[in-house]
Amino acid sequence: MRLYLFVAFLFAFTLNGVSQSGINKFLTPSDTLNKPRRNAVVISEVAIGGATLVALDQLWYADYPRSNFHTINDTNEWLLMDKFGHAFSAYQLGRIGANVLNWSGVSKKQQLIYGGTLGFTFLTAVEVFDGFSEEWGFSWADVGANAIGTGLYISQELLWDEQRINLKYGFHRTQYAALRPDKLGNGLAEEMLKDYNGQTYWLSANVHSFFKQSKVPKWFNVAFGYGAEGMLTGVNDSNDTNFPNQNRLRQFYFSLDLDLTRIDTNSHVLKTLFDVFSVFKLPFPTLELNSKWDLKLHAIYF
Repeated sequence: MRLYLFVAFLFAFTLNGVSQSGINKFLTPSDTLNKPRRNAVVISEVAIGGATLVALDQLWYADYPRSNFHTINDTNEWLLMDKFGHAFSAYQLGRIGANVLNWSGVSKKQQLIYGGTLGFTFLTAVEVFDGFSEEWGFSWADVGANAIGTGLYISQELLWDEQRINLKYGFHRTQYAALRPDKLGNGLAEEMLKDYNGQTYWLSANVHSFFKQSKVPKWFNVAFGYGAEGMLTGVNDSNDTNFPNQNRLRQFYFSLDLDLTRIDTNSHVLKTLFDVFSVFKLPFPTLELNSKWDLKLHAIYF
């Protein structure tokens, strides 16, 4: 469900705003528990999360018929792009949740328990809303994708005490949105959220963290991406007279990237900005292999 990506960006950037709105000293993480900061973070998270859920219930789900709670199996839709969106959203919300608790001086254990699971908790609550909507339904596959994103964050913190592999987002505009703007978006902002054809999800791995004795710059990453195109509907139905014969393709990418959070700076303002923008894969030359075994080289790809 494309709504998740919007919610994730809105929630993550708002939470980051808590730690961006002051001078460098204010942005510096506390070495010990700072109760005023912790309380401000908790209150902000509860208020923002609660307000977002209420807004979704009144502004989004109210436009569709309600139903008894039901589940659906949507694993065959959108070539799994929506599932990658779920994993990305859960990963980034968990990362932001843990980071703001770290800023408050909360213990590592509590950062992971209460911050790292933020994405899974919030997105699963939204999934329950889906379960009571006739338009959608509670999807165990979506919950599983949420768990994968959360697990990717927490497992790395437990194993390495750092994020060696980041889950990132990339986007480019496509021709498909104009063919179905009601479903795929009308304009750049909507298309970034709705057009799966233009989205790419990346596993961006930091080379130096795996080879600490090497002379590779600390910020240098290699990235492996997944995308898809040719999709005007969730499922390719040959009997659909409105959208027949969709040329749907899976796409696999290899590229380079930067881990902005590993750039050395004493400015916590810059560190915060780098942390915010690290959700995006940076544009670089990219090699693509699609499900038809066509190999392409993109001079620049997002």
